[in-house]
Amino acid sequence: MTETEQIRTVRRGRLSTESTKSQEEIDQWYAERAAFRQRCKVIFDRVQPELIKTHYNWYMAVEPNSGDYFIDQDELAVVQIAHQKHPNAKIHVFHINQTGVCGTI
Repeated sequence: MTETEQIRTVRRGRLSTESTKSQEEIDQWYAERAAFRQRCKVIFDRVQPELIKTHYNWYMAVEPNSGDYFIDQDELAVVQIAHQKHPNAKIHVFHINQTGVCGTI
């Protein structure tokens, strides 16, 4: 008789951040993300009063290194527009309203 060999499949997916990064690395990532958002918010705050009059509840993607921003009614469309102009850049998306937040908690 021949024995059949059992093949075990490895589960695919992300490892949890707690198991792969130290608390210092996680804290540093959050600090970098907050600093990046603040750089983008400066640009948003500068143009928001004018855009809120004409583009209320639209979305605005900001690329802080160039100071460019893009607006569209659709959140995914504005991200695509921004990535076409700046393919490797990080962007931040704001909702053009009083708070700049895209959702509610």
